[in-house]
Amino acid sequence: MTLLRTLALAAALVPGTVAAQGVLIAPTAVFIDARSRTASLMIVNPNEQTAEVDVSTLFGYPVTDSTGQLVLRTIDAPDSTVPSAAAWVRPFPRRMTLAPHAQQTVRLLVSPPPSLADGEYWARLVITARGGQIPLTEAADSGQVHVGLSVEVRTILPLLYRKGRQQGGLRLSDLTAAPSGDSVVVRAHLVRAGTAAALGTARGELVDSTGAVRASFTAPVSAYYAVEPRFTVPRDSLPPGRYRLRFEVTAGRADLAPEVIVPFQAVRDSVSLQLP
Repeated sequence: MTLLRTLALAAALVPGTVAAQGVLIAPTAVFIDARSRTASLMIVNPNEQTAEVDVSTLFGYPVTDSTGQLVLRTIDAPDSTVPSAAAWVRPFPRRMTLAPHAQQTVRLLVSPPPSLADGEYWARLVITARGGQIPLTEAADSGQVHVGLSVEVRTILPLLYRKGRQQGGLRLSDLTAAPSGDSVVVRAHLVRAGTAAALGTARGELVDSTGAVRASFTAPVSAYYAVEPRFTVPRDSLPPGRYRLRFEVTAGRADLAPEVIVPFQAVRDSVSLQLP
């Protein structure tokens, strides 16, 4: 079992003078139902250099570490106790060479076991792009030898395969809010309570003693099993005093189409805090 702290490595992390070979991919999350068992990805090479691209799968799902940061838990050899679809997904083509500014459609075919029970099953698509070099020496004249380091960029996307009717559900507990440095830190324990991963949006409001909203935040959340995400609210506009945090998680996310969301009843709680 492995924890991957970075879910997607973006080419923008490489300095602008480097020919980084990140590719553009759409959609950024794949949902497949048992009736079609197929989907497609569009992969685009936006760079001036040719990219060698591989598409593979693994089993993983997001969790949070002790600080509330999102990490990806992966299992190298998933067994029947976990809802893995990684072994059933076949990308066509699996490997490709993309010329500069070229694009390629990748077909995804899911071939589950015939006796598969109703439910939601998960995989991660790993798109690895290779090409270009980070220069390790600068050329003083045309006769100097150039030395470079090859660039490899991996993008990891979620794939959810659904068979049968799914039920949504989410439980909320252990809500806390406390000042920390120049921010208010909010933590909550969220547990999936349905057959499908809870894909929602968390919202929080800090209300002063008069009932006025003095600060707020909005963030996407995903509960495949259990997570304890960390949210922060800047304190620069908050004078000392007593506040109440109102917190909720509702179904749906701005980055996902409404039709792929399994709805669940909103969960809400509140907690008071004192700012010195």
